[in-house]
Amino acid sequence: MNAEILEQPGYSAVLASEMRASDVFPGVRVRRLWTGDNGAHANILEMDPGSAWPRRDVHDPGPEEVYVVDGIFHDGAREYPAGTFLHAPAGSWHIPASPAGCTLFLFYPEG
Repeated sequence: MNAEILEQPGYSAVLASEMRASDVFPGVRVRRLWTGDNGAHANILEMDPGSAWPRRDVHDPGPEEVYVVDGIFHDGAREYPAGTFLHAPAGSWHIPASPAGCTLFLFYPEG
């Protein structure tokens, strides 16, 4: 293995299953994977079957990037199966829900 790769400033790796899960709402948990110097961050969001956000999820100050890792994600208008990528621009909103449960990778490039 080339150890120089791991010695580069800012280079990091984590195992998502080992990151602490924090409850956001009943049946909804987030695992923080990475936070950048500018406030950007990457998370895993786990939604149990039947869980939902209790209000609009407004994307502020910047966009939200969503990749459906597992299950089916519902944004309040449509369902998205595993393998779907969504880009929600700054100022947009949705109402996350998952009747069947899902796992999402979330990236916030601007915090």
